[in-house]
Amino acid sequence: MEINEMRNESSVQKRNSYTTLRSAFVAGVCGLIVLTACNNGSSGAAGKRDSGKAGATTKPGAAKDTVPGAAADAAAPAAMVAAGPLDTALYNKLLAHLANRDSSGRWPVKTAYPNSGAILPFKRIIAYYGNLYSKRMGVLGEYPPHEMLGMLKAELKKWQAADTTIPVIPALHYIAVTAQGSAGKDGKYRARMPFKQIDSVLHMAATINALVFLDVQVGFSDVQSEIPQLEKYLSMPNVHLGIDAEFAMKPGMRVGKNVGTFDAADVNWCSEYLTKLVKAHNLPPKVFIVHRWTQKMITNYKQIRTRPDVQIVMDMDGWGPQQLKMDTYKNYEWAQPVQFTGFKLFYKNDVKTLAKVKFAATTMMTPKQVLALKPSPIYIQYQ
Repeated sequence: MEINEMRNESSVQKRNSYTTLRSAFVAGVCGLIVLTACNNGSSGAAGKRDSGKAGATTKPGAAKDTVPGAAADAAAPAAMVAAGPLDTALYNKLLAHLANRDSSGRWPVKTAYPNSGAILPFKRIIAYYGNLYSKRMGVLGEYPPHEMLGMLKAELKKWQAADTTIPVIPALHYIAVTAQGSAGKDGKYRARMPFKQIDSVLHMAATINALVFLDVQVGFSDVQSEIPQLEKYLSMPNVHLGIDAEFAMKPGMRVGKNVGTFDAADVNWCSEYLTKLVKAHNLPPKVFIVHRWTQKMITNYKQIRTRPDVQIVMDMDGWGPQQLKMDTYKNYEWAQPVQFTGFKLFYKNDVKTLAKVKFAATTMMTPKQVLALKPSPIYIQYQ
């Protein structure tokens, strides 16, 4: 499904000061500009199609969308962090590095130390995002695997050069459950991707020793119903989780017309679920990505619980001009700290000229510009 227009998020309230007016503006404009970017083509993913019209169906026969031998390599782990006790001195040093001289007292966030084998903050994750059934949902799926992986390797070099303190590692962030404009047989407005496609992504990742993230857009379903469907993958040491509040619909909402919302209770349920998997399978801590670019996408953020077996990343995944992206990051990631932060970059949509937006057209932000943010993001995603 291609969504051509979005309306302002109705919940944006007016404020008196210039700063808060701008904050509200960011939320409203992001409601206009991000929803199309994050899920263009998502109906195509559901119906195994890549058509711009809802209901149009084509067969997903493109050779580039699958990789032979996926089953054999599906469980191949990525050895990203050395085993052994946690180096707490290095952990503290890297947290201070990520805080980037923030003087607000918010960063670094004070939490319990993670358990042994934690990826963050010892590595910075550079991820490619998308769905194999659509060329419009992200770079993962837009290009043949070998070309896509080559592009990712090139980005890794740029990020490593921009910050030599924290080693970078690759990841493939696959949308395993996609929100839909149509209700589907069960009326949940979401589609679960076939496991063979997840296996293909795992195989691709294994060729470059990359992590895999499985992203969930629940539609009118919920995390309690969707995430356990992926348990066999989330029980692997190299597979991690993402949830997208943008597509978490509530009564009266419509996919593609309203921006959804998760509460801290949803985030806590997911992290508790991941903790149980970690303990049951003797796994290193899981990385848990929570997408957010408006105030109400995540409610009661102060009630989000951190856990030694799960590392939570609040990911700013809005697109648009540079200043708009930086303002959004400041309003929702910097100002409302949870644990770690992420930042999303769009090859196409970050350079679009936007009608009725006061910020000028812009180029995509460079690694140096993103790392100058306070705090510096530890997770970077490209769409």
